[in-house]
Amino acid sequence: MKRFLIGIVRFYQKFISPIFPPTCRYYPTCSTYMIDALKKHGILLGSIMGLARIIRCNPFIRGGVDPVPDNFTLRRNPHPERYEDEIIVNAFHKNKK
Repeated sequence: MKRFLIGIVRFYQKFISPIFPPTCRYYPTCSTYMIDALKKHGILLGSIMGLARIIRCNPFIRGGVDPVPDNFTLRRNPHPERYEDEIIVNAFHKNKK
């Protein structure tokens, strides 16, 4: 079942997402976050985390680096610096200024 859900997200990434302009306010993108959450936390918790992330990705939020945390949470990752390469984090913040 997990592979099926990941396949749906990959289909979206390959065929549907390129039709629209890039609008995700986070790194990694919401679809990549969903895949990572499914892999790390399983079908139920991963799906809930992914959907919560999609809801958080809206024009009223500034976005930023938000990798999947090791523990289940519906909130934004409070310490992304523990998960991401410093070069990626710095590059993302530089592009947002």
